[in-house]
Amino acid sequence: MTTRYDAVVLAGGAARRLGGTDKPALPVGGRTLLDRVLAACAGAERTVVVGPRRPTALPVRWTREQPAGGGPLPALAAGLGALAGPGGAEQVVVLAADLPFLTAPTVTALTSALSGDVEGVLLTDAGGRDQPLAAAYLTEPLRREIALLGAEHGGLTGLPLRLLTAELALTHIADPTGDASFDCDTWDDVSAARARLAGTQEP
Repeated sequence: MTTRYDAVVLAGGAARRLGGTDKPALPVGGRTLLDRVLAACAGAERTVVVGPRRPTALPVRWTREQPAGGGPLPALAAGLGALAGPGGAEQVVVLAADLPFLTAPTVTALTSALSGDVEGVLLTDAGGRDQPLAAAYLTEPLRREIALLGAEHGGLTGLPLRLLTAELALTHIADPTGDASFDCDTWDDVSAARARLAGTQEP
């Protein structure tokens, strides 16, 4: 039986190391970075993109964090807020919008590993580092801990993601493809991704 999940894709941020370029809209391998991530989570019941509206190949819901540029926790809270209401899935996949090699099988591996007492499954990169923005979480514990953090700190702006993950019962899986956790933070990263995907021009 296929696991039901929603998806929140974080597509805001200032991209300072890219000179303020609209990073999710950058073309890589014939598609924008954002569209590549959306294709990987195309099996989601509902997908929310947190960030400025942009053209996308797949239908999504849009929302913005408050304040804009407040960091990943306000963005995640906004995404979960946009998913509020009846019919939501028990799991939510949380993804950065700059993962050019993320694939549907990796997303499936994350959601499939979320069972038992585990509240979240984080992808680990080749160096063993956790990737909280390439992960699957149980929706309600995620909402609970974000609300508690906001109450404890008087808001979420500027808080690091590690404060959230430290409060959840997590497990970790190695990157099944070896590439899914590669993100495009610099122009060198973008160039490397374009070179590797050259000749794979998907529509």
